[in-house]
Amino acid sequence: MNDFLLHYFPNAIQIPDEIWQSTVETLYMTFWTALIAGLFGILIGIILVTTGKNGILKNLCFYAILDKLINICRSIPFIIMLSLLTSLTRFLVGTSIGTTAALVPLIIGVVPFYARQIENALLEVDPGVIEAAEAMGTSPLGIIFRVYLIEGLPSILRVSAVTIINLIGLTAMAGAVGGGGLGNLAITRGYNRFQTDVTVVTVIIILLFVFISQFISNFAIRKTTH
Repeated sequence: MNDFLLHYFPNAIQIPDEIWQSTVETLYMTFWTALIAGLFGILIGIILVTTGKNGILKNLCFYAILDKLINICRSIPFIIMLSLLTSLTRFLVGTSIGTTAALVPLIIGVVPFYARQIENALLEVDPGVIEAAEAMGTSPLGIIFRVYLIEGLPSILRVSAVTIINLIGLTAMAGAVGGGGLGNLAITRGYNRFQTDVTVVTVIIILLFVFISQFISNFAIRKTTH
């Protein structure tokens, strides 16, 4: 086994601590971004659905403004957003370099994407169920929690899996510009020092993250589908 690693991964085998540290940093960015952006994304997605054309709190003017803002944010390439948010990041966390600093553009970049995914997921809820709840005198808050979020749970889990996989890719991109994590390791070691085996190792670890998150989401979807 050692001979195999020495032959195919001569550089990677010499830096196990760096690989482990970069993996932890990627998990750190993924976890906190998913948690914070997830909460904001669900909230904004609910607002979009409830204030839209057929929403229970219909407000087309408010919906149009929020809809346009989300479209604008989603249209900005993430690598450009990293640059645009440098001053804001430095103001919020005191630096624009490192994993904590990377959370700011990651969260801002993920929220509009996830909010739109949540909107699409909740729009799949059967309108008949919503009308029945309204006829029974259920409050708007009750409809949100007892109908939208419960009936739309499988779709929410599905779009959440897509978002997390997309987020893992964004953490690698953030790492390429000083955000730390596996992306940073792949650039500083694999690309700049021509250590291709290090790049291969980072790709393998990222793929493992993707496969594991997809497996967990598929399991959860099967358990909640009825």
